Amino acid sequence: MKTDLSQPMFHNDDAARAHLEKLLWPQGPVCPHCGVCDEATLMKGKSHRPGLYNCRACLLPFTVTIGTIFEDSKIALHKWVLGMHLMAASKKGISALQMQRMLGLGSYRSAWFMAMRIREALRMEPMKRGGPMGGPGKVVEADETYFGKVENPSPVKKDGKPFAADKPANGVKRRGSRGPANKRSVVALVELGGSARVFHVANADKETVAKIVRENVHPESRLHTDESHLYKGAGKAFAAHETVKHTAKEYARGDVTSNSAESFFGVFKRGMTGVYQHCGEKYLQRYVTEFEFRHNTRTKLGFNDDDRATLAIKGAAGKRLVLRSPKGSIATA
Repeated sequence: MKTDLSQPMFHNDDAARAHLEKLLWPQGPVCPHCGVCDEATLMKGKSHRPGLYNCRACLLPFTVTIGTIFEDSKIALHKWVLGMHLMAASKKGISALQMQRMLGLGSYRSAWFMAMRIREALRMEPMKRGGPMGGPGKVVEADETYFGKVENPSPVKKDGKPFAADKPANGVKRRGSRGPANKRSVVALVELGGSARVFHVANADKETVAKIVRENVHPESRLHTDESHLYKGAGKAFAAHETVKHTAKEYARGDVTSNSAESFFGVFKRGMTGVYQHCGEKYLQRYVTEFEFRHNTRTKLGFNDDDRATLAIKGAAGKRLVLRSPKGSIATA
């Protein structure tokens, strides 16, 4: 289903606000101060800003944007709604410069921060992921990739001693320009025909990867990986652990493969290199979350562009980002 960009909510703030209220307040206005539902009066008149309600329970004013990524934004509300639809409909993402041009935003900084807020809305809370992946008879593929150079090329072990000069942070031997040496690590768990969970980790060592797999995969699942030493011994925690040997050019053996995880990484890397081109390491997890969201709401699973945008808007509730944290980077408020 293709989104109709001529809809009023993409061009008019009042229509955009009504759209947000319909999605975020299905049972009526909810006061963010006291939590009382449908006990508010819409304030009318020129002295009140559009969409302002007054709670009859706590007597405090509020709007639908309070407590969301839209709060305190000077960007027109209809541009927010359109921006979320654009990001939800772009398989490999949409750059901040492209968003600035399409939405007519005043600066690249505004577009970049807007995109970061939308990525925060796409982040699914652990308790909403529906428990562990897989289950009896189901297959979960685990794989890792390395993308971009780490910002600190001299990592330190837990005991405080630096790694040897010829080894990267994860302790794997260098393999030239395509190997993991001094590169950012991303670990993906992909259920065959289902959803994915993807993590940017500072150090993809055996202990870290094993912990991610154990915490996210049902013990009765079949685990499929390549021959990486990171997964050695993992089979003890699952119904089966089957591997393919990529170094021998084996990519499938019967139904044993890691192609689903490889496919996810293919889309991720094409988007990161072809659309975004550059990403600071401290923001990489937000970009990873964006690609995970679109994978988990792909057409094969029954979603369309409008469905993805609706989920994104609902995900905006209860999340805020301030531009600077005490350490100088964007943070959740």
